[in-house]
Amino acid sequence: MNNEVIKDNRNNYFPDHFTEENVVTLFPGNCEDFLHSIENESIQLIITSPPYNVGKDYEKAMPFEEYINWQDNIIKLCIDKLKPEGSICWQVGNYVDKKNSNEIYPLDIYLYNSFKSRGMKLRNRIVWHFGHGLHAKNRFSGRYETILWFTKSDDYVFNLDSVRIPQKYPGKKAYKGDRAGEYSGNPLGKNPSDVWEIPNVKSQHVEKTEHPCQFPVALINRLVLALSNENDLVFDPFMGVGTTQVSSLLNNRRTAGCEIMPKYMEIAKSRIIETQNGTIKFREDKPVYSPPSGTSLTTNPFNKPE
Repeated sequence: MNNEVIKDNRNNYFPDHFTEENVVTLFPGNCEDFLHSIENESIQLIITSPPYNVGKDYEKAMPFEEYINWQDNIIKLCIDKLKPEGSICWQVGNYVDKKNSNEIYPLDIYLYNSFKSRGMKLRNRIVWHFGHGLHAKNRFSGRYETILWFTKSDDYVFNLDSVRIPQKYPGKKAYKGDRAGEYSGNPLGKNPSDVWEIPNVKSQHVEKTEHPCQFPVALINRLVLALSNENDLVFDPFMGVGTTQVSSLLNNRRTAGCEIMPKYMEIAKSRIIETQNGTIKFREDKPVYSPPSGTSLTTNPFNKPE
């Protein structure tokens, strides 16, 4: 793919009307309008974290049932636009009902049927665990969110070798059987499982912008690498400051995104320019746990210094 450096007149390089030739498409408006404008079965991978209806500046607070119905409509549109071999990753946390004693509603449970009722198949409920966040006083502090990974069919893209992580004991060998004396783990690393310990983007994180709920690049890299191939189209209907776009371009994918807030759109454009110029800063995907001293790590794309 021709990822040429974005030049001074950058608006020429960020079309808001999608064509197959676009490397990047950025739509400054509602994702419903954009989704209505593109062909069915044109997107390989959809990754997003929708608003949680908790009163952030980029969302309109609405009654919970109305919010779920709004999400249901967007999910339907996304499924229509997804290729048969494509995937959707819907990353959500909890809705907190501040009018009802701060009771929480786990959004993945409420949104599951929006996918299942339309024939989508849940492959993983990925738990994203992180160490820092708001401190609760009347319940345990929340330190995880979930990613619902659905596929449209049984014939889907899954590149496990692209996202393996270092073995905990890379030098371990089988002690009996036909493989006695041989290394027992995959030389490319292990399956990262469905619990991902990846730091979230807080104040001292190298990727931090003014967006209050920003994806880390490492999180999206795993999804992009595993669930799409080079030159595929990756779409984020609520792109915020463009982390999905940064990850897509880092990994030679085409990308499209929608954002209603002009200030976040401008940050996304700047980050995309930095990505194309090779100056973007991001935290590499490296395990929280490090193997014991003296063991050798296998070669894999995530074993890099920060």
